[in-house]
Amino acid sequence: MLILYGTEGCHLCHEAQTLLQQMDVAWRDIDIIDHDDLLDRYGTRIPVLQQHGRELDWPFQQQDVLRFLAGTTS
Repeated sequence: MLILYGTEGCHLCHEAQTLLQQMDVAWRDIDIIDHDDLLDRYGTRIPVLQQHGRELDWPFQQQDVLRFLAGTTS
């Protein structure tokens, strides 16, 4: 399952959620605000998708997510 790192009130995170909803992709939100280690790692990068240790930084579009899910990056 995909993990979407973000935080409440982040308009880019909302855009990423909307995109994933439109794609009918299952994901789990993790709010970085309550976790110092996640805040340090992702604070200036959110939203970030993660799956199996791989990460996809914003900005991403549908084709980027599909490639990411397929395990390809180009």
